[in-house]
Amino acid sequence: MKPGNELIFCALGGSGEIGMNVNLYGCDGKWLMVDLGMTFSGQEYPGVDLVFADLEFIEDRKADLVGIVLTHAHEDHIGAVPYFAEELGVPFYATPFTAKLVAAKLEEAGLLGKVDLRVIDHLEPFELGHFTVQYVPLAHSIAEGNAVIVDTPYGRIFHTGDWKIDEDPQIGVPTTAEELCAIGDTGVLALVCDSTNVFNPENSGSEGEVYRGLLEEVAKHKGRRVVVTTFASNVARLQTLGEVARATGRKLCVAGRSLDRMIGASQASGYLEHLPETVDFGRAMDLPRGEVLIVATGGQGEPRAAMSRMAEGNHQLSLEAGDVVLFSSRQIPGNEIAIGRIQNRLAERDIEIVTDRQSPIHVSGHPGRPDLQALYGWLRPEILIPVHGEIRHMREQSRFGLACGIPKAINQKNGDLVRLAPGKPGKFGEVRAGRLILDGDIIAPADGEAMVMRRRLAHNGFLTVAIAGSRIEIAGVGLPLDEDYDAFCEEAREDVAQALGKLKGKVAQDREARIEAARLAARRAATRWSGKKPQVQVLLLDD
Repeated sequence: MKPGNELIFCALGGSGEIGMNVNLYGCDGKWLMVDLGMTFSGQEYPGVDLVFADLEFIEDRKADLVGIVLTHAHEDHIGAVPYFAEELGVPFYATPFTAKLVAAKLEEAGLLGKVDLRVIDHLEPFELGHFTVQYVPLAHSIAEGNAVIVDTPYGRIFHTGDWKIDEDPQIGVPTTAEELCAIGDTGVLALVCDSTNVFNPENSGSEGEVYRGLLEEVAKHKGRRVVVTTFASNVARLQTLGEVARATGRKLCVAGRSLDRMIGASQASGYLEHLPETVDFGRAMDLPRGEVLIVATGGQGEPRAAMSRMAEGNHQLSLEAGDVVLFSSRQIPGNEIAIGRIQNRLAERDIEIVTDRQSPIHVSGHPGRPDLQALYGWLRPEILIPVHGEIRHMREQSRFGLACGIPKAINQKNGDLVRLAPGKPGKFGEVRAGRLILDGDIIAPADGEAMVMRRRLAHNGFLTVAIAGSRIEIAGVGLPLDEDYDAFCEEAREDVAQALGKLKGKVAQDREARIEAARLAARRAATRWSGKKPQVQVLLLDD
């Protein structure tokens, strides 16, 4: 569909899930996209690392897409750019720090120079077709977190991106309450707002508080090696840790390629200018234990990251009993088992673990209820559209926004077409909003046959039946029959032979009939022996 004389909102990702943010605004025949993110895979997609929103709807209408505006540089807002930028063929807009990280991704993908990446180094409005867009700096856990104002002939949208209220942010200068009130005075038709932290009854807290908490915690551990694991993208936290290292007389050591990239991009953009000079791994190991502060990636349990390898004891930076690891990051839902595995390995080696439950060493980058209520009061929108959250988060924000006096809240999910103006706002249709996966080097449908088959293989295993004349061979993979495997194979061969022997006349010569008879016989044998129903492949070698 092509937008008519109206203002439409449609999320293709990030509404009904945390991550993978992709949002569309439609107006007078044209579309504008805000963010193009991805998410990391879980157990539901075995063998897959990255998951994307299915962009089929807007790819079919890319001639009407005027551009893509990126709010900030977190992976769930920019991570899909190198995979879809060339296909979409439209300009991308980003502030300088975000643009540096996007450019690095494009260079790695061999697309630098092939994608139109435009740097917006000001806070003045700029035109994109029928849309007028303006960046509004807000505090978040990365440099240059921004909301965007989208002005249209039918009303003004305030799209928050990820944000929080922080009176002492360490990095950047967020828009003030007075400035946000002035935006509200001009009239805001719809507030499209982050829902991630809506169940938190407290405000999100300040990075300044984290500085004081980390300083106190690190100072406690005189004579002990201290490791802090945090999100590489949290530039404010890196600034804080540099100051903590300096204040406690420790040398700073950084472990993780993503941290190296983030520090490089930050310093090239004018941030982290006073970060202490870092020492390499060898120098860090030569220093007395109480004179080094290590910052490491991998606090979410990523198996190849520095923290995981340190916990395993196979990293150049080694830990010993009595050392301390501070987890200065929140636990992302779904990562609990992986994080617990690392923490248990550390504990087994008598390495002390400190999390934000024991010490004020982390604050969220997303708004709690007091933050949300304050923004509602400053902007005074006519309509609230919760995004960036699971359904439970978005519905709760709708209830909270209505209770705070916003006249209308619209519940939507990925693929819902929502008309904001003119007339009564609400959902009027649906479009395709599926998922894609990066499977090896191929982007494929998440619900495609390959992934369905892989799930079945993971659950039930695999059985091969090879038939050459009267000879039958059975081979199984993934069946829980270690001690009984040979006996099972012998019985399965007999079952297949009997099944084939029962075929008479023309049926006995029919290839497909023989394959199906052998498949069913082998599968029944596997179920009888193991309780599993494996995938069965039959090879006829005598044709």
